[in-house]
Amino acid sequence: MELTAQSSTEDILSALEASADPARLAEMKRVGIKTDTAIGLSNPELRQIAKAVGVNHARAAALWQSPVRESKMLALLTFDPGELTQENMLALAGDFVSWEMVDLAADLFVEARFDAEIVSLFAQDDREFVRRTAFAMIAGAAVHRKKEPDGSFMALFPLIEAHAADGRNFVKKAVSWALRNVGMRNVRCHRAAIALAEKLAASDERAKAWVGRDALRYLADPKRIARLKA
Repeated sequence: MELTAQSSTEDILSALEASADPARLAEMKRVGIKTDTAIGLSNPELRQIAKAVGVNHARAAALWQSPVRESKMLALLTFDPGELTQENMLALAGDFVSWEMVDLAADLFVEARFDAEIVSLFAQDDREFVRRTAFAMIAGAAVHRKKEPDGSFMALFPLIEAHAADGRNFVKKAVSWALRNVGMRNVRCHRAAIALAEKLAASDERAKAWVGRDALRYLADPKRIARLKA
């Protein structure tokens, strides 16, 4: 079945099932993707399907209601960010079950809205993948929102410092990712990020020290510093 912008939710779900390859599930599981609802389509394949069917907010909302992992990922690729409300974003995040879902949604959310208020709402939620969303958004915005003032990111450093204490794997890695990406925006941000990373690395708290060391390894790399200065 050829999928187009006119394809219905049912058409798309049928096409996903027809294209599925369960042999991929083992590799997905190996990289930490939850596979109990997966049918076996890769993300490049899903992006191709998203390109074919285009953005359709109502249809994406219907796709999100399916329990199938690939349907939810396709929904995140075809939501209209201009139609996403804060309530929508928080509701979607409550259904996140893997790091890949968070990281794909973070790009969508940043396009819809990026500010300290929405990031803080995600960060204060104790659920692992909802909290990860906050820091995945910071990491993505640091790269893609080039016109965003540096101060918008450095104002989030207290949030980064506070949640560096969260030792859960998918949170602490996202906190480090956020700090690293902010630090690589420019020399000014790099200097501030290095200072925070050094403070965290010296902490007696195990998770904070891990985040600080992880960020420092990245930010202090001579090749990256040379590229930044260039």
